Amino acid sequence: EKDSFPELMIDVIVLGAAAGGGFPQWNSAAPGCLTARSGQGAKPRTQASIAVSGDGERWFVINAAPDLRQQILSTPALQHRGSLRGTPIQGVILTCGEIDAITGLLTLREREPFTLMGSDSTLDQLAANPVFDALDRNIVPRVPLILDTPTPLVCKDGTPSGLTLTAFAVPGKAPLYAEASGSRPDETLGLSISDGRRVMMFVPGCAHITPELVERATRADLLFFDGTLWRDDEMIRAGLSPKTGQRMGHVSVNDAGGPIEAFTSCVKPRKVLIHINNSNPILLEDSPERSAVERAGWTVAEDGMNFRLETP
Repeated sequence: EKDSFPELMIDVIVLGAAAGGGFPQWNSAAPGCLTARSGQGAKPRTQASIAVSGDGERWFVINAAPDLRQQILSTPALQHRGSLRGTPIQGVILTCGEIDAITGLLTLREREPFTLMGSDSTLDQLAANPVFDALDRNIVPRVPLILDTPTPLVCKDGTPSGLTLTAFAVPGKAPLYAEASGSRPDETLGLSISDGRRVMMFVPGCAHITPELVERATRADLLFFDGTLWRDDEMIRAGLSPKTGQRMGHVSVNDAGGPIEAFTSCVKPRKVLIHINNSNPILLEDSPERSAVERAGWTVAEDGMNFRLETP
């Protein structure tokens, strides 16, 4: 199989880097959002999603943000050329059923074939809402992910993409709209994507960093991780919400056990914070918090960033 892909690589485009609501949030006049609107000191960001490819031509979108149409229009690699209709998007992979990860699916309802992948609980949440039947299952098949099992990513014409996906459960919670039904072990996923030699990890939501998760990260070459809040009570202190990060299912960047501390020993991967809430001061380019994460070896994700892992 590797002989079919002599120039192996993992190409990643950050389509969106913000948490739910985006940055600036539409109804917020908080200091960070005002700074982003001013055009100086903080770059606007759409809601978190990335696109991954093994050849730079055929792409898999991870999480379908509400901003997906805007993200496609801003990303030439995802724009169709040639026949009257089509798309380079081969599939969409969901890490959870949160609103900011699934509502972009409705943008893709134009009878365009692609594969939709997610955990059993996420696919059940989609099935329980008839609005998602707008994606005809005869055209957009829904494929449950088998956790902890390497699975080749196959393009929609049946050819291999050169990439292998492994989905794994991470500590999290059910989406707010589904909390009454209780939480299931596969509500929140992390993803590992490999070309056979290099590994990219994507974990945009995580309530607690386990030793197993740290061990996975030590083997990665590129790690995207939950950067929602700087501290657990951040939104309460700012008067923005009564919720803590833990209540929302997110570990905070600078708290004890957060990514800065937990992944200190992971020196191999390039480390990138993604899914960043509009209240998080790391979004402000001249903030001490931004300097702290950069000194700790982390990159703060921005829309349009491109990362390429090439195998020599």
